[in-house]
Amino acid sequence: MQDNNRNLILAMVLSALVMLVWSIFFAPEPAPPAQDGAQTTTQGTGQGTTGQGAAPGTGSPAAPGAAPQGAAPALAADAATSADPSAKAGRVKIESPSLAGTISLAGGRIDDLELTGYHETLDPGSPFVRLLSPTAKPELQAQGSPVAPGGDTQLAVQKPYYAVYGWMPAAGTDPALVPGPATLWAIESGSTLAPGQPVTLRWDNGAGQIFRRIYELDDKFLFTVTQSVENTGSAPFSAAPYGILARHGKPDTQNFFVLHEGIVGMTDGKLLEEKYKNLPDLAALPGEGPAQLIEVQENGWIGFTDKYWMTTLAPAPGNPFTAVVKYAPGADIYQAETRMPVQTVAPGATGTSASHLFAGAKVWEVINGYQENPGIDRFVDSIDWGWFYFLTKPIFRLLHWLHGMIGNMGWAIIALTFVLKLLVFPLARRSYISMAKMKELQPEMEAIKGRIGDDRMKYQKEVMELYKREKVNPAAGCLPVLLQIPIFFSLYKVIFVTIELRHAPWIGWIRDLSAPDPSSLWNLFGLLPWATPGQGSFLHSFTLPILAILLGISMWMQQKLNPAPADPAQKMIFAWMPWIFMFMLGGFASGLVLYWITNNTITILQQYTIMSMHGHRPDLFGNIRSSLPARSKAAGDKGKPGDKGGK
Repeated sequence: MQDNNRNLILAMVLSALVMLVWSIFFAPEPAPPAQDGAQTTTQGTGQGTTGQGAAPGTGSPAAPGAAPQGAAPALAADAATSADPSAKAGRVKIESPSLAGTISLAGGRIDDLELTGYHETLDPGSPFVRLLSPTAKPELQAQGSPVAPGGDTQLAVQKPYYAVYGWMPAAGTDPALVPGPATLWAIESGSTLAPGQPVTLRWDNGAGQIFRRIYELDDKFLFTVTQSVENTGSAPFSAAPYGILARHGKPDTQNFFVLHEGIVGMTDGKLLEEKYKNLPDLAALPGEGPAQLIEVQENGWIGFTDKYWMTTLAPAPGNPFTAVVKYAPGADIYQAETRMPVQTVAPGATGTSASHLFAGAKVWEVINGYQENPGIDRFVDSIDWGWFYFLTKPIFRLLHWLHGMIGNMGWAIIALTFVLKLLVFPLARRSYISMAKMKELQPEMEAIKGRIGDDRMKYQKEVMELYKREKVNPAAGCLPVLLQIPIFFSLYKVIFVTIELRHAPWIGWIRDLSAPDPSSLWNLFGLLPWATPGQGSFLHSFTLPILAILLGISMWMQQKLNPAPADPAQKMIFAWMPWIFMFMLGGFASGLVLYWITNNTITILQQYTIMSMHGHRPDLFGNIRSSLPARSKAAGDKGKPGDKGGK
């Protein structure tokens, strides 16, 4: 094997291994079929009940039991029927620059929310991304009702997903005296929840306690929910506030090994991640079922994360609470809770509890802002940075900054590639200088081989002594190759996970850098009147988009900087490798393929320039000519490896 081919062979083998492992173990599974969000109908409920035990027909999880005992919500299957109070309850409209939806007066739950800055597809006429959904379609309100049902009586019921707040009765407190998930609230002030326009709901238990819930909303994705109980009775009143996020049925996920979807939280500085599939396997706790309870002393938050979207309960910083993760097998409800300590409210006094609810897109700049104010601890870690987070975070920050400077994410990726190549340039320079020196030593190595014969051990020993004497490190080119692998994975993570890349255009036909290149050789890049095979099908790998073809050409050009190996097997592997990669990477995100093309192009220029400066200019065109099938053996001998300057 030619020594000057060692680094290239290592690069190709390692890259092929990475791609093979990735395609076998990390490929996404087929998405499960969509499930109807409506659950089995269960009759029987009453207004004002707290739902201790099962709460049939309420369309919500029941409130937690008596606070000192730490009893759990008893979860019941929901009914998207007229028996569900949320179907007929009035609604408060939500309007902001980022969100649109309604709050149901049944439980005061936030269960209807769309992200108005994000469409489901690239088509600007496609529906907005729906984040939260109620358990039942809101019915048309009677004339004179306080608030219309969000102005949308045709709201489709998807898998129910919502946030609900309430109070847990303390030991000795009648559960009927606290509001629960099915309690019908009245509007005390406000009509539409909007930035700078809070809404206050009120519920009187008729026994001397008046409960209020104030909803506030900023111009992004943060709700502030302040619960209070005014004790007008003659005896102390004890209860504990809570917040619940509930998802009915397992959501449709990406099913990607490298992407976390499910529970995410932070408990006193410790990151909590649990996938949906693991929740049913949690240890069964008395009164809870499969659950995990974590006592948080100072700072924390907990919720559900999807690839781009998230809902999170975040009690005010500095307040202790219990973070709860649980699953109800019978009702198939996934649940995240924050349970606050018991408050004992004296006669004539008022007890309050404030908490935040994040419901929106995982925009780094927005989430980082909430980490600063109101101080949600390590909130940026809700983004799945992956195993190489120490690389992924700075790479994203640099890409984000470049995008802000350039204004186009595709050109920002190209600029990022130049910066990364500049950072590893000292190592690359040493590698190419080492390759040039090894070319100089080639005649001496051939002389050693002629003198030693077939004694490989002795040959290797004398070659290593030659390297040591001439101060040549044959492994100098390995480190840049090894560094390229974690950088590749980190950049892949950034492009795949961060919402800043979602639907981000570059030029022309590349309108979404987080998706594969939509062009295809199959129909001559749109010139022929037939569609290409759908993504996920076997034939899709052979559609060959433009970026994949450019990638194959760039890898082929990089390969031709060195003469082909003398060994026929190695020569065949080298000949096929660029085109295998072209097919393998055709379905990757176009932003990642763009990075790889840019990286290959810069590598070609660097290697050609540095080796030329040291008197060993690669014979690029000569190597290409010698690899053509029509070239005769005699003609090919004119461009043997080791010829200086390609002359």
